[in-house]
Amino acid sequence: MMKNFLGFILLFVILLFIGFRPINFRFGDMVIYNIEFEKYVNGAAFDTKKEFLFESFKYFFAKNFSATSFFFVCAFLYITPLYFATKKLFVDYSFYAFFLLVISFSFWAYATNGIRNGIATSLFIFAITRDSKIIKWSILLAIIFIHKSILITVIIYLLVSKFNYTKAYLLLWFICIPLSLVLGSFLEQFFLGLGFADEKLKVYLEGVDQVQEGVTLVVGFRWDFLLYSAIGVFASWYFIFIKKFEDKTYSLICNTYLISNALWILVIRVSYSNRFAYMSWFILALVIIYPLLKSKIFENQHKVIGLITLFYFSFTYLFDFILN
Repeated sequence: MMKNFLGFILLFVILLFIGFRPINFRFGDMVIYNIEFEKYVNGAAFDTKKEFLFESFKYFFAKNFSATSFFFVCAFLYITPLYFATKKLFVDYSFYAFFLLVISFSFWAYATNGIRNGIATSLFIFAITRDSKIIKWSILLAIIFIHKSILITVIIYLLVSKFNYTKAYLLLWFICIPLSLVLGSFLEQFFLGLGFADEKLKVYLEGVDQVQEGVTLVVGFRWDFLLYSAIGVFASWYFIFIKKFEDKTYSLICNTYLISNALWILVIRVSYSNRFAYMSWFILALVIIYPLLKSKIFENQHKVIGLITLFYFSFTYLFDFILN
């Protein structure tokens, strides 16, 4: 009972804190969205070149509500799907999973900066926890029209739904490291040639003018990000093959993570590499915590969960406050 209450309080506080943040330059893309929002307020025509569902949502709010309301609903669409997804998966132990998602390294950034991407990935998590295939795949189809990059994740999820080969996906992840080290530039150009990249993605892959962007970017082979990603790889291997934890949903989550993260490794050197890594990082917390909330794996399991939570948060603290 207390854990459920804590989960609701956490949801309420975070929603208010993020939903009513000020509109200013500290939140990156938020300023851009606000400029586009004001253009619609002042009578600009609907932009048909952008993702239809999110753009329609923005256009509707610009014609009927304030920018503050728009960003609050964006926060609502980002945070509440995670809350209800964890409630569906873990019931009485949902607080632990929801809390781990909230303290994830990428959580704050995609609540305030990469807003469309954050909404799409949260709805992805919500979708894969639905029992109804119609509801699940309707949501997965819809989120493509919020942020096109989620299409890659949806395709991967469809693939692993048909082919449950975790050992092969683990091997693929390790193979991608030397491939990226040797063939990094070639693979980036190959990815561009496939036609999946929109204009913004092409800018990231081809490099950005750091002076124009107003930032100093750390580029090159990101060993720090790779180490962070390896947590999920280790967890997948340990729980599935060492602890023999068998759960269809967990296998799907792990396999989706492994392939998505492996693809990121291939383009690890690009500017804003974290934006590519996020397409796997957004489910990392579930990869880590899922078995511990579904099965008795360790003695003193609550203590183990506490230590894992502290360890996981240490990466967020390290990346956001020490290395940033």
